[in-house]
Amino acid sequence: MSMSVEEWTPKTRIGQLVKEGKITSIDQIFSMNAIIMEPEIVDVLLPGLKQEILDVVLVQKMTDAGRISRFRVITALGNEDGYVGLGIGKAKQLRTAIEKAVVDAKLNIIPIRRGCGSWECNCRDPHSIPFRIVGKSGSVEVELIPAPLGVGLVAGNIAKAILRLAGIRDVWIFTKGETRTTLNFAKATYNALKNTNSIVTLTDWGKKVWE
Repeated sequence: MSMSVEEWTPKTRIGQLVKEGKITSIDQIFSMNAIIMEPEIVDVLLPGLKQEILDVVLVQKMTDAGRISRFRVITALGNEDGYVGLGIGKAKQLRTAIEKAVVDAKLNIIPIRRGCGSWECNCRDPHSIPFRIVGKSGSVEVELIPAPLGVGLVAGNIAKAILRLAGIRDVWIFTKGETRTTLNFAKATYNALKNTNSIVTLTDWGKKVWE
């Protein structure tokens, strides 16, 4: 059973600063390149996150004591406004596996860059992504392409859930590899969104010069 934020005793420096109110935005943490190691940090700074279970699989493992069965759960969460996380949890009980996946997703929360990179639209509304971007995981490669307003999420259900939680409303997606492998498909989509922050545009360069 998870504790409330009021009962939370921070174990890290970042957690202490959040609990004391000295850090009031999760962007402050990302600007410091700090690592979020406590899920309560996300609970405080990004309350009301929505979550969706992407996959539940019963996995079996042979040990000296015999065959052990555990649930593996893949969960995505986001605020539908520029932040998304992906988590995996394993446990003998399904509920415990889900809780572990949610905690893992909170620790993997990332900001994503949105925009209107489609030459067919150019409306300045951050409904899509600003440029083409690729993400990979295992044999799966996902390419996200900016789409004009109103196109929607032209993607498979797994990618569509992650994109929707991230706050992206219009995008085209092209895939390579074994996309039926839910874990790699989800990770590749997540990595593509993560990579939106890895490219510095002329606009970003201008901001760094003049700020």
